[in-house]
Amino acid sequence: MSVNRQLLIVANRPSANTRRLSDAVVRGAGDTSIEGVDVLFREPLQATPEDVLGCQGIIIGTTENFGYMSGLLKDFFERIYYPCLERTQGLPYALYVRAGNDGHGAQSAVERIVTGLRWSAIQPCVILRGDYQDEFIAQCEELGMLMAAGLESGIF
Repeated sequence: MSVNRQLLIVANRPSANTRRLSDAVVRGAGDTSIEGVDVLFREPLQATPEDVLGCQGIIIGTTENFGYMSGLLKDFFERIYYPCLERTQGLPYALYVRAGNDGHGAQSAVERIVTGLRWSAIQPCVILRGDYQDEFIAQCEELGMLMAAGLESGIF
């Protein structure tokens, strides 16, 4: 009997638009064609070190606030960093940033932290820049599906 792999999605979603994005990631990860992967969504304040320790892959979503990741996501990293530091090396992760103009400040801040954790990016950061577009939904669904399919097949 095989055990399902756990995909953790941690996303800050302070608005209706950012909720639609995180819902799209969850929907993509939970696609019916993917078996053997359980999807767990947590907002940053709900996520615990145990959630991270129990997953085999993580997708992180943040807004860019003042050229940095959201404060709630920073709080998440502060709470999980040391409990997970030596125990999650090589954890596959993906990142998406909802940014009004740039997004690189938030991307760089998260990447510095996950570099310290020694997590492994499955692809470059997805930056959803500018005015909200329906295309953002498709990009988020694809990201969720890619990570879940990679976990299911053992690629990640």
